[in-house]
Amino acid sequence: MDATRLAARLLEPIPANRTFAIELLSAIDASAEVALVVASEFHNVIGSLHSSGLIALVDAAGLAAIIAAAAEEHELHDVTPLGSVAHLEFPSPAYARLVDSCKLTEHARRDLRVLLEGKARKAQLDTAADVIDADNVVVCRGTFTWKLHGGS
Repeated sequence: MDATRLAARLLEPIPANRTFAIELLSAIDASAEVALVVASEFHNVIGSLHSSGLIALVDAAGLAAIIAAAAEEHELHDVTPLGSVAHLEFPSPAYARLVDSCKLTEHARRDLRVLLEGKARKAQLDTAADVIDADNVVVCRGTFTWKLHGGS
């Protein structure tokens, strides 16, 4: 399903996404791509993006991929996704425009489908991140673990 509009609508009100001006580029078939332009007010001591901005970008990409795994919008009603663990490394400073692509693994998709179909009330899955800059240099990589709770 092309959930780009839906994901944009759901991600936009999240304060961190608004603060860092995270832009949803696409959310289709359990994959997503998000971007942000590094603003000076979010620089760290060396003038690159503070790690909190990178975490927000990884969070947004993972959440958009989860949204894009739904077959229909109604499957997401009463589903609460919460990040529980992040393991990130920052191999290079993050400057200019950054893009993070996230695609759910088949295992994550299966676990999520059980929740979205109402066959389980909880699911846990990991999303992977490789944030790249305008020169295709990886500036952040790692995983984000999500705990999802479904409705009654």
